[in-house]
Amino acid sequence: MKMKKFINDPDNLTSELLEGLAMANPDILELGEQNMVINKLLGSADRVTIVTQGGSGHEPAIEGFVGEGMVDIDVVGDVFAAPGPQACVDAIKLADKGKGVLYIVLNHAGDMLTGNMTMKQVKKLGLNAVKVVTQEDVSNAPRENADDRRGLVGCIPTYKIAGAAAAEGKSLEEVAAIAQRFADNMATLAVAVRGATHPQTGTLLADLGDDEMEIGMGQHGEEGGGRQPMKSADETAAIMVNALVADIGIEDGEKVMLIINGSGATTLMEQLIVYRAAVKELAKKNIEVVANFVGEMLTVQEQAGFQMFMARMDDELLRLWNAPCNTPYLKK
Repeated sequence: MKMKKFINDPDNLTSELLEGLAMANPDILELGEQNMVINKLLGSADRVTIVTQGGSGHEPAIEGFVGEGMVDIDVVGDVFAAPGPQACVDAIKLADKGKGVLYIVLNHAGDMLTGNMTMKQVKKLGLNAVKVVTQEDVSNAPRENADDRRGLVGCIPTYKIAGAAAAEGKSLEEVAAIAQRFADNMATLAVAVRGATHPQTGTLLADLGDDEMEIGMGQHGEEGGGRQPMKSADETAAIMVNALVADIGIEDGEKVMLIINGSGATTLMEQLIVYRAAVKELAKKNIEVVANFVGEMLTVQEQAGFQMFMARMDDELLRLWNAPCNTPYLKK
């Protein structure tokens, strides 16, 4: 089947989308060398700053969350590909305003290779940076093997929590500890009913039958071992809620953040119906949702499905989540 997308030369996808992002948000961010998307107010930042990285093709993630209260520099790789380590080292140098840099990396092979090489160089240069890895996909490894878990939408609320902690003037060690505590108490499970196509090649990333869905689908069409007949919103939400609650160990009376993140081709109507079902399922367990988001944060082109994210919350994390931020795709 021929790919139908409103694009120009496939080789220019990343540069053109970044130019468009900058044109659409001239008061919030600007473009730097090596595909850096930079918080326009970075120059006056007298605080810990936040650098992250990731491939394009997942918009609005990650570059859409650059701005005050979240990410200071995002280094963007090509479609579904990690950037090189030198660009990330340069971004950390640029971001450091004397208070240190929190460097957040999603757990994918290419990103981790870049992240590890970046930190080796950062240490050689004597830069003050701490790396935090988001790795919350419950489908491809048990919690005791968290290093094998993929990073999914959980990076976005981690940026928000860490960015708010930095804005409060906390030290790098404090900001990193808060980000790590949040990351250690979060989990995501994805479901897909139709795969995406790679926007440069037209390759289908996942092939599902008309009456099939897959719980545990990875960010780039990786199989999760949960292929099954299509189920209703309530049935799907119950399966996913129960898996996430069990994984994190959420107990009666606890409070959580709940995010339904559309993967690109699932309507807001469907996402809200799933959210409704998830809240009701949690209420049966006397678990209260105190923070939420329903919509698209991290997509996979036109993949149909969603990611359900859950995190244990406390008063400090809730305050940080609700703190002001100004980015293209999240404002508080």
